[in-house]
Amino acid sequence: MDSTETLSQLVSEALLGEKFPIAKIISKIETENNLTFRESLFNEIQSQKPNAKDGLTIGITGTPGAGKSSLLGELCRLFLDFAPVKKMAIVAIDPSSNISGGSILGDRTRVTLPRRDTRIYFRSQPSQLELGGLNPYTYHVIRFLRKIFDYVFIETVGIGQNEISVSLISDISFLVMQPLGGDQVQFMKSGIMEVPEAFIINKCDEESLANSSYYMLESTLEFIKDILPDQSLPPIFKTSVVKKKGIEELLNFILTYSKRKDKNIETITQLMQWIRNEYGRFGIGIWKQLESNTWNQAVRLNPLGGIHKLSYELEETKFLSLIQNKIAQNDKN
Repeated sequence: MDSTETLSQLVSEALLGEKFPIAKIISKIETENNLTFRESLFNEIQSQKPNAKDGLTIGITGTPGAGKSSLLGELCRLFLDFAPVKKMAIVAIDPSSNISGGSILGDRTRVTLPRRDTRIYFRSQPSQLELGGLNPYTYHVIRFLRKIFDYVFIETVGIGQNEISVSLISDISFLVMQPLGGDQVQFMKSGIMEVPEAFIINKCDEESLANSSYYMLESTLEFIKDILPDQSLPPIFKTSVVKKKGIEELLNFILTYSKRKDKNIETITQLMQWIRNEYGRFGIGIWKQLESNTWNQAVRLNPLGGIHKLSYELEETKFLSLIQNKIAQNDKN
Protein backbone atom coordinates (compact mmCIF):
# COMPACT_ATOMS: atom_id res chain seq x y z
CA MET A 1 0.00 0.00 0.00
CA ASP A 2 2.99 2.27 -0.64
CA SER A 3 1.75 3.66 -3.95
CA THR A 4 -1.43 4.74 -5.68
CA GLU A 5 -1.10 1.76 -7.96
CA THR A 6 -1.02 -0.63 -4.99
CA LEU A 7 -4.05 1.04 -3.39
CA SER A 8 -5.86 0.85 -6.72
CA GLN A 9 -5.18 -2.86 -6.90
CA LEU A 10 -6.32 -3.44 -3.32
CA VAL A 11 -9.54 -1.50 -3.89
CA SER A 12 -10.21 -3.40 -7.11
CA GLU A 13 -9.88 -6.75 -5.32
CA ALA A 14 -11.82 -5.51 -2.27
CA LEU A 15 -14.77 -4.46 -4.44
CA LEU A 16 -14.94 -8.08 -5.63
CA GLY A 17 -15.34 -9.19 -2.00
CA GLU A 18 -11.83 -10.61 -1.57
CA LYS A 19 -11.24 -10.84 2.18
CA PHE A 20 -7.48 -10.20 2.45
CA PRO A 21 -7.54 -6.83 0.62
CA ILE A 22 -10.61 -5.80 2.66
CA ALA A 23 -8.84 -6.69 5.91
CA LYS A 24 -5.68 -4.85 4.85
CA ILE A 25 -7.59 -1.67 4.04
CA ILE A 26 -9.57 -1.81 7.29
CA SER A 27 -6.35 -2.23 9.29
CA LYS A 28 -5.08 0.96 7.70
CA ILE A 29 -8.36 2.78 8.47
CA GLU A 30 -8.00 1.71 12.12
CA THR A 31 -4.69 3.58 12.56
CA GLU A 32 -4.33 7.08 13.98
CA ASN A 33 -3.88 10.11 11.71
CA ASN A 34 -5.46 8.32 8.75
CA LEU A 35 -7.09 11.31 7.05
CA THR A 36 -4.78 11.26 4.03
CA PHE A 37 -5.31 7.54 3.54
CA ARG A 38 -9.09 7.88 3.82
CA GLU A 39 -9.08 10.66 1.22
CA SER A 40 -7.13 8.48 -1.21
CA LEU A 41 -9.24 5.41 -0.43
CA PHE A 42 -12.67 6.94 -1.02
CA ASN A 43 -11.46 8.82 -4.09
CA GLU A 44 -10.20 5.54 -5.52
CA ILE A 45 -13.48 3.77 -4.72
CA GLN A 46 -15.39 6.60 -6.38
CA SER A 47 -13.27 6.32 -9.51
CA GLN A 48 -13.70 2.54 -9.73
CA LYS A 49 -17.34 2.38 -8.65
CA PRO A 50 -18.95 5.76 -9.38
CA ASN A 51 -22.51 6.50 -8.25
CA ALA A 52 -22.83 3.11 -6.56
CA LYS A 53 -25.60 2.79 -3.98
CA ASP A 54 -24.38 2.20 -0.42
CA GLY A 55 -25.45 -0.98 1.33
CA LEU A 56 -28.06 -1.03 4.09
CA THR A 57 -26.56 -0.61 7.58
CA ILE A 58 -28.18 -2.63 10.37
CA GLY A 59 -27.35 -1.98 14.01
CA ILE A 60 -27.72 -4.79 16.57
CA THR A 61 -27.48 -3.68 20.18
CA GLY A 62 -28.65 -4.87 23.57
CA THR A 63 -27.62 -5.84 27.07
CA PRO A 64 -24.80 -8.33 27.73
CA GLY A 65 -26.02 -11.92 27.44
CA ALA A 66 -29.08 -11.13 25.31
CA GLY A 67 -27.76 -13.48 22.60
CA LYS A 68 -26.78 -10.89 19.97
CA SER A 69 -23.85 -12.88 18.56
CA SER A 70 -25.69 -16.21 18.42
CA LEU A 71 -28.65 -14.54 16.74
CA LEU A 72 -26.37 -12.87 14.21
CA GLY A 73 -24.69 -16.20 13.50
CA GLU A 74 -28.05 -17.78 12.69
CA LEU A 75 -28.97 -14.81 10.50
CA CYS A 76 -25.73 -15.34 8.56
CA ARG A 77 -26.51 -19.00 7.97
CA LEU A 78 -29.98 -18.23 6.63
CA PHE A 79 -28.74 -15.25 4.61
CA LEU A 80 -26.53 -17.46 2.44
CA ASP A 81 -29.60 -19.52 1.49
CA PHE A 82 -32.24 -16.78 1.27
CA ALA A 83 -30.15 -14.15 -0.59
CA PRO A 84 -27.79 -16.06 -2.93
CA VAL A 85 -26.91 -12.99 -5.02
CA LYS A 86 -26.41 -10.57 -2.10
CA LYS A 87 -23.39 -9.93 0.12
CA MET A 88 -23.19 -9.06 3.81
CA ALA A 89 -20.52 -7.89 6.24
CA ILE A 90 -20.45 -7.95 10.04
CA VAL A 91 -18.52 -5.62 12.33
CA ALA A 92 -18.61 -6.92 15.90
CA ILE A 93 -17.43 -4.72 18.76
CA ASP A 94 -16.04 -6.48 21.83
CA PRO A 95 -15.37 -4.86 25.22
CA SER A 96 -11.81 -3.89 26.12
CA SER A 97 -10.22 -4.43 29.52
CA ASN A 98 -10.01 -1.39 31.79
CA ILE A 99 -6.78 -2.84 33.23
CA SER A 100 -4.80 -4.17 30.24
CA GLY A 101 -6.67 -2.48 27.39
CA GLY A 102 -6.85 -5.84 25.61
CA SER A 103 -9.91 -7.60 24.21
CA ILE A 104 -10.76 -11.29 23.75
CA LEU A 105 -12.81 -10.61 20.58
CA GLY A 106 -15.11 -13.46 21.58
CA ASP A 107 -18.06 -12.52 19.34
CA ARG A 108 -16.52 -14.37 16.39
CA THR A 109 -16.66 -17.66 18.31
CA ARG A 110 -20.48 -17.56 18.11
CA VAL A 111 -20.55 -17.05 14.33
CA THR A 112 -19.54 -19.88 12.00
CA LEU A 113 -18.84 -18.68 8.46
CA PRO A 114 -17.64 -20.40 5.27
CA ARG A 115 -14.00 -19.41 4.79
CA ARG A 116 -13.83 -18.87 1.06
CA ASP A 117 -17.28 -17.43 0.45
CA THR A 118 -16.83 -13.82 -0.70
CA ARG A 119 -20.51 -13.07 -0.02
CA ILE A 120 -19.87 -12.69 3.69
CA TYR A 121 -17.19 -10.95 5.73
CA PHE A 122 -16.60 -10.70 9.49
CA ARG A 123 -14.48 -8.13 11.32
CA SER A 124 -13.93 -7.83 15.07
CA GLN A 125 -13.03 -4.57 16.79
CA PRO A 126 -12.15 -3.83 20.42
CA SER A 127 -14.19 -1.02 21.95
CA GLN A 128 -11.01 0.72 23.19
CA LEU A 129 -13.01 1.76 26.27
CA GLU A 130 -15.23 4.06 24.19
CA LEU A 131 -18.72 4.73 25.54
CA GLY A 132 -21.73 4.15 23.31
CA GLY A 133 -20.95 0.58 22.25
CA LEU A 134 -18.69 1.35 19.27
CA ASN A 135 -14.99 1.66 18.41
CA PRO A 136 -13.50 5.10 17.49
CA TYR A 137 -12.94 3.88 13.92
CA THR A 138 -16.18 1.95 13.44
CA TYR A 139 -17.86 4.71 11.44
CA HIS A 140 -15.13 4.88 8.78
CA VAL A 141 -14.95 1.09 8.54
CA ILE A 142 -18.71 0.99 7.99
CA ARG A 143 -18.47 3.66 5.28
CA PHE A 144 -15.92 1.51 3.47
CA LEU A 145 -17.86 -1.74 3.80
CA ARG A 146 -21.06 -0.10 2.52
CA LYS A 147 -19.33 0.35 -0.82
CA ILE A 148 -18.78 -3.42 -1.16
CA PHE A 149 -21.62 -5.19 0.60
CA ASP A 150 -25.40 -5.01 0.22
CA TYR A 151 -25.93 -5.36 3.99
CA VAL A 152 -23.57 -4.28 6.77
CA PHE A 153 -24.38 -5.44 10.32
CA ILE A 154 -22.91 -3.74 13.38
CA GLU A 155 -23.02 -5.63 16.65
CA THR A 156 -22.21 -3.41 19.62
CA VAL A 157 -20.76 -4.39 22.96
CA GLY A 158 -23.35 -5.10 25.65
CA ILE A 159 -24.86 -1.73 26.54
CA GLY A 160 -26.89 -0.15 29.32
CA GLN A 161 -29.85 2.23 29.27
CA ASN A 162 -28.79 5.23 27.18
CA GLU A 163 -26.05 4.25 24.70
CA ILE A 164 -27.45 5.10 21.27
CA SER A 165 -24.32 5.55 19.11
CA VAL A 166 -25.13 2.64 16.79
CA SER A 167 -28.46 4.16 15.81
CA LEU A 168 -26.63 7.25 14.53
CA ILE A 169 -24.76 5.28 11.83
CA SER A 170 -27.44 2.69 11.03
CA ASP A 171 -30.33 2.82 8.57
CA ILE A 172 -32.21 0.53 10.95
CA SER A 173 -31.31 -0.46 14.50
CA PHE A 174 -32.58 -3.35 16.60
CA LEU A 175 -32.61 -3.55 20.39
CA VAL A 176 -32.15 -7.19 21.45
CA MET A 177 -33.74 -8.11 24.76
CA GLN A 178 -34.40 -11.34 26.62
CA PRO A 179 -37.55 -12.56 28.37
CA LEU A 180 -38.19 -11.12 31.83
CA GLY A 181 -35.46 -8.51 31.34
CA GLY A 182 -37.37 -6.00 33.45
CA ASP A 183 -40.81 -4.65 34.31
CA GLN A 184 -42.59 -1.75 32.60
CA VAL A 185 -40.90 0.88 34.75
CA GLN A 186 -37.51 -0.57 33.75
CA PHE A 187 -38.51 -0.36 30.09
CA MET A 188 -39.81 3.20 30.33
CA LYS A 189 -36.80 4.67 32.12
CA SER A 190 -34.41 3.38 29.47
CA GLY A 191 -33.57 6.22 27.10
CA ILE A 192 -32.55 3.70 24.46
CA MET A 193 -36.19 2.54 24.16
CA GLU A 194 -36.96 5.66 22.13
CA VAL A 195 -34.27 5.01 19.52
CA PRO A 196 -34.51 1.59 17.78
CA GLU A 197 -36.62 1.09 14.67
CA ALA A 198 -37.44 -2.45 15.82
CA PHE A 199 -37.16 -4.70 18.87
CA ILE A 200 -36.13 -8.34 19.23
CA ILE A 201 -37.05 -10.50 22.21
CA ASN A 202 -34.45 -13.25 21.87
CA LYS A 203 -34.07 -16.55 23.73
CA CYS A 204 -37.81 -17.21 23.40
CA ASP A 205 -37.28 -20.90 24.15
CA GLU A 206 -40.19 -20.95 26.60
CA GLU A 207 -43.44 -19.70 25.03
CA SER A 208 -45.22 -18.37 28.12
CA LEU A 209 -42.24 -16.31 29.31
CA ALA A 210 -41.71 -14.97 25.79
CA ASN A 211 -45.36 -13.92 25.45
CA SER A 212 -45.34 -12.25 28.86
CA SER A 213 -42.34 -10.10 27.90
CA TYR A 214 -43.78 -9.42 24.45
CA TYR A 215 -47.04 -7.98 25.80
CA MET A 216 -45.22 -6.03 28.50
CA LEU A 217 -42.93 -4.45 25.90
CA GLU A 218 -45.83 -3.77 23.55
CA SER A 219 -47.84 -1.98 26.24
CA THR A 220 -44.78 0.07 27.23
CA LEU A 221 -44.21 1.17 23.63
CA GLU A 222 -47.90 2.02 23.35
CA PHE A 223 -47.47 4.29 26.37
CA ILE A 224 -44.51 6.21 24.85
CA LYS A 225 -45.76 6.04 21.23
CA ASP A 226 -46.25 9.81 20.97
CA ILE A 227 -42.52 10.50 21.36
CA LEU A 228 -41.39 7.78 18.93
CA PRO A 229 -40.13 8.98 15.49
CA ASP A 230 -43.19 7.89 13.45
CA GLN A 231 -45.58 7.95 16.41
CA SER A 232 -46.41 4.34 15.64
CA LEU A 233 -45.47 1.06 17.29
CA PRO A 234 -42.20 -0.39 15.98
CA PRO A 235 -42.09 -4.09 15.01
CA ILE A 236 -41.32 -6.61 17.76
CA PHE A 237 -39.81 -9.97 16.82
CA LYS A 238 -39.70 -13.06 19.00
CA THR A 239 -36.69 -15.25 18.18
CA SER A 240 -35.03 -18.40 19.46
CA VAL A 241 -31.72 -19.66 18.12
CA VAL A 242 -32.18 -22.96 19.96
CA LYS A 243 -35.60 -23.63 18.44
CA LYS A 244 -34.83 -21.85 15.13
CA LYS A 245 -37.94 -19.73 15.66
CA GLY A 246 -38.72 -16.27 14.30
CA ILE A 247 -35.35 -15.78 12.59
CA GLU A 248 -36.65 -16.22 9.04
CA GLU A 249 -39.27 -13.54 9.65
CA LEU A 250 -36.58 -11.22 11.01
CA LEU A 251 -34.32 -11.81 8.01
CA ASN A 252 -37.17 -11.23 5.55
CA PHE A 253 -37.93 -7.93 7.29
CA ILE A 254 -34.29 -6.84 6.87
CA LEU A 255 -34.05 -7.99 3.24
CA THR A 256 -37.19 -6.05 2.28
CA TYR A 257 -36.41 -2.91 4.31
CA SER A 258 -36.08 0.01 1.92
CA LYS A 259 -35.71 3.16 4.04
CA ARG A 260 -32.38 4.95 4.20
CA LYS A 261 -31.35 7.61 6.68
CA ASP A 262 -29.94 10.93 5.49
CA LYS A 263 -26.19 10.38 5.12
CA ASN A 264 -25.51 14.12 5.33
CA ILE A 265 -27.02 14.26 8.80
CA GLU A 266 -24.96 11.19 9.69
CA THR A 267 -21.79 12.93 8.44
CA ILE A 268 -22.52 16.07 10.46
CA THR A 269 -23.26 14.03 13.59
CA GLN A 270 -20.04 12.02 13.33
CA LEU A 271 -17.98 15.14 12.62
CA MET A 272 -19.38 16.81 15.73
CA GLN A 273 -18.61 13.74 17.81
CA TRP A 274 -15.02 13.66 16.50
CA ILE A 275 -14.59 17.39 17.17
CA ARG A 276 -15.98 17.02 20.70
CA ASN A 277 -13.63 14.11 21.45
CA GLU A 278 -10.53 15.75 19.96
CA TYR A 279 -10.99 19.46 20.78
CA GLY A 280 -13.71 19.65 23.44
CA ARG A 281 -15.66 22.87 23.94
CA PHE A 282 -13.05 24.90 22.06
CA GLY A 283 -13.66 22.85 18.92
CA ILE A 284 -17.44 22.86 19.29
CA GLY A 285 -17.36 26.65 19.61
CA ILE A 286 -15.54 26.95 16.29
CA TRP A 287 -17.94 24.45 14.74
CA LYS A 288 -20.91 26.58 15.79
CA GLN A 289 -19.31 29.60 14.14
CA LEU A 290 -19.04 27.63 10.92
CA GLU A 291 -22.67 26.56 11.23
CA SER A 292 -23.80 30.15 11.67
CA ASN A 293 -21.94 31.03 8.47
CA THR A 294 -23.85 28.23 6.68
CA TRP A 295 -20.54 26.55 5.84
CA ASN A 296 -21.80 23.17 6.93
CA GLN A 297 -25.49 22.38 6.60
CA ALA A 298 -27.00 18.95 7.06
CA VAL A 299 -28.58 19.17 3.60
CA ARG A 300 -27.35 21.49 0.85
CA LEU A 301 -28.54 22.01 -2.73
CA ASN A 302 -26.02 21.89 -5.55
CA PRO A 303 -26.27 24.30 -8.53
CA LEU A 304 -28.05 21.64 -10.62
CA GLY A 305 -30.65 20.99 -7.95
CA GLY A 306 -31.06 17.99 -5.71
CA ILE A 307 -29.14 16.94 -2.60
CA HIS A 308 -25.44 17.68 -2.39
CA LYS A 309 -23.71 14.81 -0.60
CA LEU A 310 -21.18 15.95 1.97
CA SER A 311 -17.70 14.45 1.92
CA TYR A 312 -16.54 13.65 5.45
CA GLU A 313 -12.85 13.99 4.59
CA LEU A 314 -13.36 17.34 2.85
CA GLU A 315 -15.31 18.74 5.81
CA GLU A 316 -12.71 17.40 8.24
CA THR A 317 -9.93 19.05 6.22
CA LYS A 318 -11.77 22.38 6.23
CA PHE A 319 -12.28 22.22 9.97
CA LEU A 320 -8.63 21.28 10.66
CA SER A 321 -7.44 24.20 8.55
CA LEU A 322 -9.67 26.62 10.42
CA ILE A 323 -8.83 25.35 13.90
CA GLN A 324 -5.10 25.49 13.14
CA ASN A 325 -5.52 29.13 12.10
CA LYS A 326 -7.43 29.84 15.32
CA ILE A 327 -4.70 28.23 17.44
CA ALA A 328 -2.03 30.21 15.58
CA GLN A 329 -3.94 33.46 16.20
CA ASN A 330 -4.31 32.64 19.90
CA ASP A 331 -0.55 31.98 20.17
CA LYS A 332 0.20 35.37 18.61
CA ASN A 333 -2.12 37.10 21.01
